[in-house]
Amino acid sequence: MTSKIALENVAIVLVQPQIPENIGSVARAMHNMGLSRLIVVDPKNCDADRMNKTATGSSTKVLEGMDIHKDLREALATFQYLVGTTARNGTLRPALTQPRTLAQKLIPISQDNSAAILFGPEDRGLSNDQLRFCHTIVTVPTASFSSLNLAQAVVIVCYELFLATDSDRRETPVPRLANSFELEGMYDHLREMLSKIGFLDPQNPEHWLLNIRRFLARVPLRAREVRIIRGICRQMDWYASQVDTLQKEKENP
Repeated sequence: MTSKIALENVAIVLVQPQIPENIGSVARAMHNMGLSRLIVVDPKNCDADRMNKTATGSSTKVLEGMDIHKDLREALATFQYLVGTTARNGTLRPALTQPRTLAQKLIPISQDNSAAILFGPEDRGLSNDQLRFCHTIVTVPTASFSSLNLAQAVVIVCYELFLATDSDRRETPVPRLANSFELEGMYDHLREMLSKIGFLDPQNPEHWLLNIRRFLARVPLRAREVRIIRGICRQMDWYASQVDTLQKEKENP
């Protein structure tokens, strides 16, 4: 049983940040709250001097250890639990949780799994396509104006995570989950198979697949469960091929 979140297993991921000073401010916010792993994906500008200007002091160590990736899927490959952030609601981006609730949920997950919390570009936030990788979506409650500065949003979430390192709740650690690389391979397989049997709309397969993602994300899958689903896909593929062969034989006796 555990009562503390493992901050060393939680990363902050900035997707397409545009302003170096904001990256530095995020590093400072993370350092204030005890987080150290920062990942930046496809940044517009990573000027070190401008980032260090706002990171200041020992917070620059977060920048020194920062990982930079060009592709989001690649950046998330090793993580077992992914959280997206958004200020906008809608049918394709239901705000399922708030930072405090998320922090409590991460206590058991973070013990044996790596988690990443994604923040989008300053001007538009995360897109639906980027949010599709996530197990859950979090929003920061605000008054009439919902848009927050990037570093403000990060520090609020990190603050709740930091408070959860001193929780009175006792949680059983969540067993090791499938990572994003395994999950995305499974979703690729599902897309191919469900398109082949006509379940997905060929005009917009990602829209329908998103519903499947949301359904499966309700209970995060372990690697063995991912292999079972892919095994079902392979069997469906074999069966569909057999049916197709028999149909051709009937048409061309």
